[in-house]
Amino acid sequence: MSEDGHVFVIIDGTEHPVGQYPDASTEEALAYFVRKHDEVVSSLMLLEQRVAAKAPSSDMNKTLDHLAATVAERAMVGDIAALETRIEAARTLVNELAAVERKANEELRVSELAVREAIVAEAEALAALDPTTVQWKQGSNRMNDLFDAWKKAQKSGVRLGRNTEDTLWKRFRGARTTFDRHRRAYFSQLDATNAEAKAAKEALIVRAQELSNSTDWGATAGEYRRLMDEWKASKRASRKDDDALWARFRAAQDVFFEARAATNAAIDEEFGANLIVKEALLVEAKALLPIKDLAATKKLLDSIRDRWEAAGKVPRADMQRVESSLRQVEDAVRSAEDDQWRRSNPETKARSNSMLTQLEDAIAGLEADLAKAQAKGVESKIKDAQEALDARRLWLETLQKSSADFQ
Repeated sequence: MSEDGHVFVIIDGTEHPVGQYPDASTEEALAYFVRKHDEVVSSLMLLEQRVAAKAPSSDMNKTLDHLAATVAERAMVGDIAALETRIEAARTLVNELAAVERKANEELRVSELAVREAIVAEAEALAALDPTTVQWKQGSNRMNDLFDAWKKAQKSGVRLGRNTEDTLWKRFRGARTTFDRHRRAYFSQLDATNAEAKAAKEALIVRAQELSNSTDWGATAGEYRRLMDEWKASKRASRKDDDALWARFRAAQDVFFEARAATNAAIDEEFGANLIVKEALLVEAKALLPIKDLAATKKLLDSIRDRWEAAGKVPRADMQRVESSLRQVEDAVRSAEDDQWRRSNPETKARSNSMLTQLEDAIAGLEADLAKAQAKGVESKIKDAQEALDARRLWLETLQKSSADFQ
């Protein structure tokens, strides 16, 4: 320090002016410029701590540039060379930290790009679906979820670069637009289809209502079956409309079928007494079986039939049962008649007798042939004659038994 208060610092053997601190002692002047050095050291130490803690390096080089410029002014007293070396060492560490950060950021960017790509790809897949196969409620909810995920990624995710983000956004927006267009078109067509189906079923309801008071039970029941077939073949309206339309259609049918059921119930009540009579006649008819005297059985059955017809109709639910039961008895009598006719048929008897005569003549001839063969002692001819004779005798025995049935 000079007498006029100028302070100098020696670096690598060269003296550099630091500054002037007038009206102060040497100790005070040196202390002032030492504090300048210590302030730079303190700032550098803080930065080194930030590097060690892996704090963001974005402003660290700027800080180092400022510290290096301050030191370069030589306006301080201390180990300047060591401080400059320390600053450059810190710069190396900062650059290494920045490289690590760039690598991490690139990995995050790649990961974030994959997330955005997945969002866009799923949105495009939804947009590409056949509108007739889409579950629109679930599909719309999923598209909204994808949009929320996109907004969240844009807000808090790693920046991908303007061009990349613009390209992905255009794809995502296009997919959403296509999906919404398909949804609107689908529901527009669905509304048209529902309106058409509703109109067709309204017409069926009108026809069903027009028939509901008919008393032509058979023909009207058939017409209702045809209406039901048309209903099943027609398109469905919306669930709410279809359920309401069906209730009206069914109500019109119920009017008719309930009226028919009431009428049949009244008829069945009227015919109940006739059923009692026919049940008794069935007991009488079944007692005719098994048949012992065909002529007497036929006479009794004719009497039962006359009384059966006179008894009148029975309830519809019992008609098939009682008619079938009587028919079984009639079939048994008819079968007995057929069997009797077969046994007494003159033509059948004549044919049988003719065959018997022919067989007897054939057997006589074969017996003569057998006697001749035995006389000659030719074993082969004896065997053939005996086999032929045995066959004819068996045939004759069978035919004689059959002929006895016609006697």
